[in-house]
Amino acid sequence: MSAAAAATVEQRTGEDRGKRIGVFGGSFDPPHRAHVALALAALDQLQLSRLYIVPTGQAWHKARDLSAPEHRLAMTRLAFSGLAGVEVDDRELRRVGPSFTIDTLEALQADHPGAQLYLIIGADQFAALQSWHRWEDVLEIAIICIANRAHPTRAEAGFDPTSRARHAVLTLQLPLMGVSATDIRQKIGAGQAGLQAVAHLVPEPVARYIERHRLYLPG
Repeated sequence: MSAAAAATVEQRTGEDRGKRIGVFGGSFDPPHRAHVALALAALDQLQLSRLYIVPTGQAWHKARDLSAPEHRLAMTRLAFSGLAGVEVDDRELRRVGPSFTIDTLEALQADHPGAQLYLIIGADQFAALQSWHRWEDVLEIAIICIANRAHPTRAEAGFDPTSRARHAVLTLQLPLMGVSATDIRQKIGAGQAGLQAVAHLVPEPVARYIERHRLYLPG
């Protein structure tokens, strides 16, 4: 590395030192009100400087085909529009090949060399963490923040990832919300495709987008 490049990295490190950068990834197929609630909880409870919302690209762990990237990106931008400190990041959608969390974390760490990364995941994702690509590096680079509960039991997870973590694993407290993307897709697929059928589950602009593009309908 040249002296000029090293000086640039040092300057960026100084600018980012002390910043807290959150990373919240998901298929967002579609994004719903619980996703937005989790983002708001993370911003508040973790005192984040910025929260990146990262729609999954080619998801290696998904058995079903995801909706087209352009639809998921558009809905995600609509869902999180107007939230201060939140930025929708499309790098995984632009990435060729399987989409791995560690690649995104390393890219963001390079963008913000002096910042601490916080990875926001659900309890089910945490239980499956050992199946992730380079999961030990994930624990090394980011503080894991789990929605609703600190961690599953050993019986649920099959191992204790906290023993490998360089940082403490944190918990985000959330209001109980009975909503999931799977339920939304099933409601629409069963013929409940009207705006009112999903308006209470997703942000209104997302509901309008789903209706306009006739997403999740059978056939």
